[in-house]
Amino acid sequence: MSLNYPLMMNLRVVRRLLQSNICRHYSTNPPRDILSLHERGVFQSVFPEVYTSDLVRQLSQSISIYCGFDPTADSLHIGNLLAIVGLLHCQRGGHQPLCVVGGATALIGDPSGKTTDRQPMSPFDIENNTVALTNQLNHIFANHEEYIWKHQHKKLKPVKVINNAEWYKNENVLDFLSRVGRSFRMSDMLSRESVKSRLRSDEGMNFTEFTYQMFQSYDWLQLYQRYNCLVQIGGNDQLGNMVSGYELIQKCLGKRVFGLTVPLVTSTSGDKLGKTAGNAVWLDYNKTYPFDLYQYFVNLKDTDVENYLKLFTFLSDEEIREVMRAHKNNEHQRIPHRKLADQVTLLVHGESGLKEAKRWTEALFDKSGSSLSTLSAKEMKSLFSNVPCTKMIPEAGITLLEACMRCQCFSREVDANRIITDGGVYVNHGRVSNPDTVLLPGTHILANNITLLRIGKKNHYIIEWLFPS
Repeated sequence: MSLNYPLMMNLRVVRRLLQSNICRHYSTNPPRDILSLHERGVFQSVFPEVYTSDLVRQLSQSISIYCGFDPTADSLHIGNLLAIVGLLHCQRGGHQPLCVVGGATALIGDPSGKTTDRQPMSPFDIENNTVALTNQLNHIFANHEEYIWKHQHKKLKPVKVINNAEWYKNENVLDFLSRVGRSFRMSDMLSRESVKSRLRSDEGMNFTEFTYQMFQSYDWLQLYQRYNCLVQIGGNDQLGNMVSGYELIQKCLGKRVFGLTVPLVTSTSGDKLGKTAGNAVWLDYNKTYPFDLYQYFVNLKDTDVENYLKLFTFLSDEEIREVMRAHKNNEHQRIPHRKLADQVTLLVHGESGLKEAKRWTEALFDKSGSSLSTLSAKEMKSLFSNVPCTKMIPEAGITLLEACMRCQCFSREVDANRIITDGGVYVNHGRVSNPDTVLLPGTHILANNITLLRIGKKNHYIIEWLFPS
């Protein structure tokens, strides 16, 4: 059976089904019917539409559900996080989550959502990235169980993270094409949007990326045979690959499987958030600090925050309504934004990461400056990573004016004198308006041997004092 895009489940059909007696029955008995998350927007579409009642019945028992991640970088990003949250919802519903890291398919390259050929990756980089993504996925699932699911009584089925190189390592290319390639029709492969859009472009498409849908389909076939995996989760841009997998399993085994798509996370300009677009917010500590992840969500537009609470957190609908009501009464406090930032940072970085993000936030915005001293010198330099840092040997009687000139805050001393006197210079968040003020340990030099200078509203400078050990 060949599937076309119009056969995707639309919102009205799902809504009617979710309100039916059969769906109410399944949703009140474990395993929980995850299709109810369609109302929240977590799952945007289901296919094939004509067999949705079969999927509802399958979800009444524990089944395996998978999502794939190609190791094209050494970290996942928030564009991947929604699919992970969808898989976590499945785990909470009593189902077996499978995460497939594409140690093999990364060599091929997924053309979905790309306008040009992917750059080839070395096996060494793919291996390193595969290890990194495997650890990251295990870490996120562990954080969810320890910090978010901890109040529940039901035991979760542990996630299985699988490298798809496992079933390709002993494959022979001739045997693979003979067995698997015969199940693919050129007309179907050419009809995929990821292929059509590339063929219409000036860049065109190489044969390797053209075959990607065949390899991802084979992944699902292997997962069905090994784990009885009936459902695949992926972004809307993965629909064509899902359809190919569905058709391969139908042809090879005569079995029916199902796909669930999650919305694509976009930037305020409407661009997909991903590493290719250059706007990725990474889930790895060393690529995007917990503070930066936290601030990303705190600074969301008001128009996005309620939807993001539904998509990225496990808060109940009533809890979300409650924080949105509180927001209407105190918009300046950004209550839902902070709730969202708390939940996502906790999921990605755990309790220690959330505490660090909050300490850094307090240090940055605490007008008294006392919170700055709670940070180590390393944390201070990380927090202000794009700020000029000047190392100085402390000298008795060094003044604010002298320090500003050594840090090159000003090009001319006359300008420095004027701006300091006018109240435009801050030391550790406190205004100092006397250029001759002597910088003293404990007052201007923090316990971490750092002084933070601010000129005007946004220009920061760090002094790292080199005291003798």
